[in-house]
Order: sequence, then C-alpha cells, then structure tokens
Amino acid sequence: MSRKFSFQLESTNPRRPLPGKIIVGQRDTETTAEVLLKFLAYLLFYRDRLQLEPRLHDDDLPYQPDLVQFDYTLRAALWVECGDCPVQKLDRLAVKVPEAEIWVVRRSWAEAEELLRQMARHELRRNRYHVIGLDPDMFAEVEGLMHARNEVCWVAGTFDPPRLQFDFNGLWFDAEFRLARH
Repeated sequence: MSRKFSFQLESTNPRRPLPGKIIVGQRDTETTAEVLLKFLAYLLFYRDRLQLEPRLHDDDLPYQPDLVQFDYTLRAALWVECGDCPVQKLDRLAVKVPEAEIWVVRRSWAEAEELLRQMARHELRRNRYHVIGLDPDMFAEVEGLMHARNEVCWVAGTFDPPRLQFDFNGLWFDAEFRLARH
C-alpha cells in the first residue's frame, strides 16, 4: 500500500446504517480515481457481509474483487469491479462465479459505453453483467476534494431512478448515473 484514505461515515437512513469509518488502501499501481470508485461503489452497494478487497482463498478463483458479498455457503453472491477491467476477466468471472451478480463501475458513461462495446465485440454472455457509468463532472469534483481523511454523509444511492446524494467534505452532491445490462 502506498497510501490510505479514511472516510468517516454518517447515514441519514436509519434502515441502512453504515459503519462509522472505513479505510481504503491505495496500491502502488492505483490512482486516487480508482480508490474513489471503490469507495463510492461500497456506499452504493452497501449491505451485510459486503467486503472491500478481501483476500480470496480459492485456488480456482485467481481474481481479487474490488467488492464482494458472499452468501452463507461462502459463494460470491455479488462481485463488483471498479475502473478498468479487461473483458477477458469479465468473461472468466461469468464461469468462475456463476451465481454472482457481476457489476462494473466506471467513472463516466463514455467509459461504460466503451466497455459495453468491447463486451459485445468479444461476445460475452448476455444478461450476465451490469455496468454503471457515473457523472464525470461529479466524479472529478469529488476526486478533487478527496484527502487522506474525509467526512461523508450518505443520503441516498438508488438504482431506480439511478441517483447518488451525499455530502463529501462539506460539499453537497446530487448526481444521476447511468446503468446498463449486458
């Protein structure tokens, strides 16, 4: 790890309490944008047993997810990739984690559309993947506000309609995002 980012969390939804604090590590090869994508995906997908970059002890699964939720039989029920993800990896994930919902979160709709084009060109399985493209202006502004220590008040993250509402280091964000299924 080259750097760590801590996030003090508060949720305004009593039915969806968040942990008080999470720490997201930045590897030597990662950008702050990738750290921010993981953090926002964590908030958007938050649920019981959601894990951020866990070490998997499965020889048949050579990949490490950015986010994963295991069911009670320790099979992946949710697998989330953030940022650049090769289509070959996505193709293999469909086989390696057959019961899991597979999501990819990109920082803009343009990046998400390019991934969808690559998935179609490589003929990846249909109805197996979900792709999210965030608002690029919102993402760039939040990235500019990110420090080693951050305070976040999460108000909403919904898929219908696709929308994020939160306060990040004292600045309010209310942004739409796009999602597609492949």
